[in-house]
Amino acid sequence: MAENPSRGRSETSGPQEHDRPADALPDVEADGSAEPVWRRIAAERWGGGRTASAVGVVILVLSAALTLFQLYVALRAGFDAQQQRLIHLMFVMVLVFLAKPALPGRAGRSVPALALDLVLIAATVAVSFYPMVLQAELASRAGAYTDTDWIMGLTTIVLLLEATRRSVGMVMVVMVSGFVFYAWIGPLIPGRFGHSGATIQRIATHSYLGDGIYGLTLGVVVTFVFVFILFGALLSKTGGGNFFVGLAYVLTGRMVGGPAKGAVLGSALMGSVSGSAIANVVSTGPFTIPLMRRVGYRRHDAAGVEAAASTGGQILPPIMGAGAFIMAERTGIPYVDIVKVAIIPALMYFGVMFLFVDILARKHAVGLAKDSELPTMRAVMGAGWHFLAPLVLLIVLLLNYVPPTQAGLYACGALLLVAMLRAGSRLSPRDFLEVFVLAARNTMPVSVACAVAGVIVGMVGLTGLGLVLADVLVTAFAGNLLLTLIMVALTSLIMGMGLPVTAAYVVLAVLAVPALQELGLAVIVAHMIVYWYSQDSNVTPPVAFAAFAAAGIANARPMRAGLSAWKFAKGLYLIPMLMAYTALMAVGGPVTDLVAAVVGGCVALAASAIALEGHFLRRTVLGERLAFALAAALVLVAPEWSGLLRWALSASVDPGWFTLAGSLLGAGLIALQVVGHRLSRGRGRAAEPADPAPGAGRRDEAAAGK
Repeated sequence: MAENPSRGRSETSGPQEHDRPADALPDVEADGSAEPVWRRIAAERWGGGRTASAVGVVILVLSAALTLFQLYVALRAGFDAQQQRLIHLMFVMVLVFLAKPALPGRAGRSVPALALDLVLIAATVAVSFYPMVLQAELASRAGAYTDTDWIMGLTTIVLLLEATRRSVGMVMVVMVSGFVFYAWIGPLIPGRFGHSGATIQRIATHSYLGDGIYGLTLGVVVTFVFVFILFGALLSKTGGGNFFVGLAYVLTGRMVGGPAKGAVLGSALMGSVSGSAIANVVSTGPFTIPLMRRVGYRRHDAAGVEAAASTGGQILPPIMGAGAFIMAERTGIPYVDIVKVAIIPALMYFGVMFLFVDILARKHAVGLAKDSELPTMRAVMGAGWHFLAPLVLLIVLLLNYVPPTQAGLYACGALLLVAMLRAGSRLSPRDFLEVFVLAARNTMPVSVACAVAGVIVGMVGLTGLGLVLADVLVTAFAGNLLLTLIMVALTSLIMGMGLPVTAAYVVLAVLAVPALQELGLAVIVAHMIVYWYSQDSNVTPPVAFAAFAAAGIANARPMRAGLSAWKFAKGLYLIPMLMAYTALMAVGGPVTDLVAAVVGGCVALAASAIALEGHFLRRTVLGERLAFALAAALVLVAPEWSGLLRWALSASVDPGWFTLAGSLLGAGLIALQVVGHRLSRGRGRAAEPADPAPGAGRRDEAAAGK
């Protein structure tokens, strides 16, 4: 049986990339340590010694218990929804208090820190079992809760905020505290944002026993997301990540800018199953970024490409980020229908990224990768063709409206089966245990963020803030959709400075979606726009988490890497405009409208990239850049041009004419560059000597703009 060449190095530090044989797969799963993952997590928190060993065993036991509990729930559904969420969050918060320090450095490893963690763990267990043990009594006195009830609720909020501070960050704690404070001082706020206010008792019980911490947002993680996080952990441990990145490089590595295109495709495939852009960067980046650097990409550009591609993985079906499952639950739209409308915009996002890296390669005369640095199709398929079967099965099941949880379980089972049939991907008992720990580790920030976002959702519902804000947005901008979209994007950027993408989506959904629906957008379109905007915290300075992680790998300046990532991920801002103004998401509508939206949108995105970069097949002059920008603007917001003309000249012009004009202008400018480039190449060949000097390598061809 053929073996995955990288699996043998998954527990030890492998050779440098330039020493890797041509027939080996990229090793994106290598962690450089022979220690089991639970021991490494404990050592990062507690250092070496007996304490770390003991805590590592506890982390392993809790991770296994969490995974087995989730599998039991998915297979048997033996608990009601509230009990599922209580037990899930209890496991997660205990793991956070064990694995994440209260203070940095030695202070976090001291005896007082251990004592504090033990107190927090005991309190977490108490507040988790309280609603389960007294479920019937709490239901009978709903609305007339006792002092013990609200004290337990307040304790839960404090514990959750501390878990959030450790696993997500302080900014989110401040933001949640701000919403709670707003709910408390409502009567003191003047104007439209004032409200009757809520007491601390009401806030605590509503968050604890009502639609708050244990509400729908956390329920989606318990019901759907964990299964796909488990699938990603299995894929990582069996070597499937190596296969998909290797396949990406086989398909794109020998093109102009091939290493960057391979990074785009590989990170997209990995990101769609990892559920985290940052995790994707730190797993694939150590392979993709050095290869981009060796062929000539600048440090900050290599980091930006990796960060933007990893972020795009969260919008790529069949497995999108956790927010997509939350969207399905909040809207009542089947997940498969969300996938169907999401696939075309996602492909357009990666299409414009491919164009960006191609332009960058030509602009800076980036060379081609050596064959010795790239795997062969035979080696890749021989080592990992069996990993395609679970992915195909998952797609087929989702398209046949099998519930996502069941589809994910079947995919996990299929992945285990095909992995055990091949020696190179077969899991040992220790590997199985590591899968449990990896799944639990990757779940921690997602579950905590969704639980604490539930507090914000609860406060918005308690105060009516969502309806007020929607009314203010619609009134302030006189019903102008473009200005409202810009305001939502700016709000997303501000929230992205402290909230992970899933939490940012949840908050934006309750605040901005009603305003977008008031302006005539369908519910799926409004939610998808907000979902796309919420991804920007990974790539938009001054806080660009994925870009900063990539900058560390590339040894680049973080802000420059962030600016590059922001440029490459421009589709996160432009494509939502196409969603709002065109039939891009009308998959069930007339085919001609969809085709026109896709073709016009592709031209607009290409024109935007060329205008922004100032280069295509050759450098563009100022007039060309302005013409490209105009072509993009005509297509992206065609109805706004129609409205402007109606206001200025009282003339009614169908928006389709502006779309057509922008598409023709952009396509014509691109065609002129292509024709000019071909003529230039023809003249260059005619001027060459009959017997050219040997040794004109592939790098020279790339520099000439091949």
